[in-house]
Amino acid sequence: MTDVPRLVVAAPASGSGKTTVATGLMAAFAERGLAVSPHKVGPDYIDPGYHALATGRPGRNLDAYMCGPDLVAPLFAHGAAGCELAVVEGVMGLFDGVSGAGELASTAHVAKLLRAPVVLVVDASSQSRSVAALVHGFASFDPEVRLAGVILNKVGSERHEQVLREALEEVGVPVYGALYRTPQVVTPSRHLGLVPVAERSTEALDSVRASAAMVRAGCDLEGLLALARTAPPLSAEGWRPVVGGGAARGAARPTVAVAGGAAFTFSYAEHTELLAAAGADVVTFDPLRDEHLPEGTAGLVIGGGFPEVYAPELSANEQLRKEVAALAGSGAPVLAECAGLLYLARSLDDRPMCGALEADARMSGRLTLGYRDAVAIGDSVLAPAGTRMRGHEFHRTVLEPGAGPAPAWGMRLPAPRVEGFVQQGVHASYLHTHWAALPDIAHRLVERCPR
Repeated sequence: MTDVPRLVVAAPASGSGKTTVATGLMAAFAERGLAVSPHKVGPDYIDPGYHALATGRPGRNLDAYMCGPDLVAPLFAHGAAGCELAVVEGVMGLFDGVSGAGELASTAHVAKLLRAPVVLVVDASSQSRSVAALVHGFASFDPEVRLAGVILNKVGSERHEQVLREALEEVGVPVYGALYRTPQVVTPSRHLGLVPVAERSTEALDSVRASAAMVRAGCDLEGLLALARTAPPLSAEGWRPVVGGGAARGAARPTVAVAGGAAFTFSYAEHTELLAAAGADVVTFDPLRDEHLPEGTAGLVIGGGFPEVYAPELSANEQLRKEVAALAGSGAPVLAECAGLLYLARSLDDRPMCGALEADARMSGRLTLGYRDAVAIGDSVLAPAGTRMRGHEFHRTVLEPGAGPAPAWGMRLPAPRVEGFVQQGVHASYLHTHWAALPDIAHRLVERCPR
């Protein structure tokens, strides 16, 4: 059983301010000395970085599509172990999930799986009494979702707040906060959303502090904590990073290098936990700063991020590019997702990259975004042929060709296609995956590392 007090912070639609409110709540409660567990519904990598900054704990994702509904509560319990409060930030609108699949992977779906009360963040900037109709609709749409209260955002004045509160009294929904319009909390965005924490450092910390101050001033923290404590015990054993054969006793622990730094910020905490459980020594390196791979690197993981923003710096680090290409050519296991795929290519926006793949990448004006059902076309370091994997694409780049002689994946939607590259020990693809859904990925990678 898991008995951690918990809240889900949701909204009627994207852009309502739920990230600011959720991050502010996490930081405000952490400042009070509470151990706060931060979570994010969906595949997003960026918001959890701000959550981690607010709480001092890893931000963890709860994705009912990529990991399956049965893993949501165990992954939550794993992240929230030993904490006094968990705050879960939703995704998009409360009931928005996988297209054509009903509630699957929506904030409402995850809230039900966690048996958690929901607080709705409403952008009140262009409405008054109509807020009651909006909230009433969300509260009554699915009786199994416990919409327990509202936080009003972008309130214009004291009189505006009074009108909004009076309207919500009519429908019996408590108001746990009113946040006034302010330019103080500014989190810069660009082509794929918010700018990651790793790229902003001091500015990111300032925005988290500003969010906390705004929430402290405008929200009923005691009331929200009391609400979180009404969540019933959750029948879930915490997920554990256990893999296939585990770590071989007495065997040397190979070094698996994981790309990090400002250009490669997209990763799930569970991946490094699984690699360690499989018997690897996990070492992070920064391709923007480090001229060499970590000493003794036997395997390499290059996740997602923003290599297009740092293409000149990545290209200028010629020594590291050569070492990555040599490792990939040696047959050592190399897993690359999205940004990692671009880094392994010959070029990115005409700037030389590692050249491990016979392909060239460029920025595009078109956003490729969405969940994907994929099937492994052949055996690889990631999975055996025929393995089904659910993942997510999120990029504004194009790779030519999009697949090698031995593609990584076959997909049916949004249109039938093959995608990615499998060659020697390299598995490179645009598809973001969550290894908790297939823990054997870590075991296969570590098993193939030369000792």
